[in-house]
Amino acid sequence: MPKFVYSLLMTLVALLLPLKLLWRSLKQPEYRQHVRERYGFYTHTVKAPLIWIHCVSVGETRATQPLILALLEQYPQHQILITHGTPTGRDTSSQLFQQQITSGRVLQAYLPIDTPGASKRFLAHFKPVLGLLMETELWFHLIDHATRKHIPIALLSARLSAKSAAGYAKLGSLTRQGLQQLALVAAQTAADAERLQALGAKDPMICGNLKFDVTPPADSADKGAAFRQLLGQDRTVLMAASTREGEESLILDAVQGTGVLTLLVPRHPQRFAEVESLLKARGLRYVLRTELTQPLNMDVQVVLGNSMGEMYTYYAASDFAVMGGSLQPLGGQNLIEAAAMGVPTILGPHMFNFAQVTQTAVMADAAVQLSDVSELHHMIATLAADKGKVATMSQAAKGFTAQHRGTTERLMMAIAQLLKVNSSSAQ
Repeated sequence: MPKFVYSLLMTLVALLLPLKLLWRSLKQPEYRQHVRERYGFYTHTVKAPLIWIHCVSVGETRATQPLILALLEQYPQHQILITHGTPTGRDTSSQLFQQQITSGRVLQAYLPIDTPGASKRFLAHFKPVLGLLMETELWFHLIDHATRKHIPIALLSARLSAKSAAGYAKLGSLTRQGLQQLALVAAQTAADAERLQALGAKDPMICGNLKFDVTPPADSADKGAAFRQLLGQDRTVLMAASTREGEESLILDAVQGTGVLTLLVPRHPQRFAEVESLLKARGLRYVLRTELTQPLNMDVQVVLGNSMGEMYTYYAASDFAVMGGSLQPLGGQNLIEAAAMGVPTILGPHMFNFAQVTQTAVMADAAVQLSDVSELHHMIATLAADKGKVATMSQAAKGFTAQHRGTTERLMMAIAQLLKVNSSSAQ
């Protein structure tokens, strides 16, 4: 794709963006906030050299937490700017870094649409000394303008499925130039590095997956135990984690006759009411998490996890889990949080966004993957009846996460080199 065509497309997207934000705000009013930032207009006060990190939404933000904490500790004279694309991502960083935001060490903003003007305004306002794009974010105007200003941009913990690689390949020289302008590409796996290099990345390093370095909150086990008391110690609890539209029905069908209590946790909070309507339509006996203050009656079949920020608590209270996003061709969700809490996970056939970690987890006996959704009922029934198997998989899951830690340390060494080089060239 010629660059001028990309520019025209981004300009069209910018013109239509208000309609998109208005549409999304019907379910999530936060989309009406900070709209000017999406066009590159900011009021933030920058008081120190600034390291900028882009985390699109919730998953990237949580995954990047250990890296941001390490940057705050190692570079106390710098501010950290975290940019997002969604309100839920922004809310997540508010929760994770509340103290640092209050003190001014951490700033939050939306990354602007990738038009030439908005990209220039973003860089002119914040003047970052380093930019870090997390996982799969490539914004070609932004990368180009940063390169012209001698601001190093790195793509970290990069993952690229075969499907996404094919999409980027269609952009031809635009993708190749963008990747070649990056000061560093650090891929999660050898397969990711190979795909990125084929598209034009120069000598990508293999860093591992940052999500393995995320440490569950210290009180997760205690909160999980307290929640489990409410659910019932004698019941088998299945967590349906981060479910997407259409998957709740598949899971509710699959649990019939298994005797499990289903802890149903939709991925997007704007769908809580929709999923509750589904439970009502099916005539199921359910309780909302936000209304659960007394131990459950034995006739309750479903607890709807309609709270925010409790994923680790939910996992800690569960015996095993089914991963949302994997029962339909959506690419799956992060299974590492479950593994870190020692929760065996049933994965659907569609984990293509997490192919390598899925393969490794299955080989480690930390998870099982279905070849077809029709197998879900049998697998739930099997694990519900075999507590020994669940206990073995739980230990394997904990060992699996411990074995793959260390990405933060590797990335911090690479970042130090980038900052050193940039500092030398600026003198």
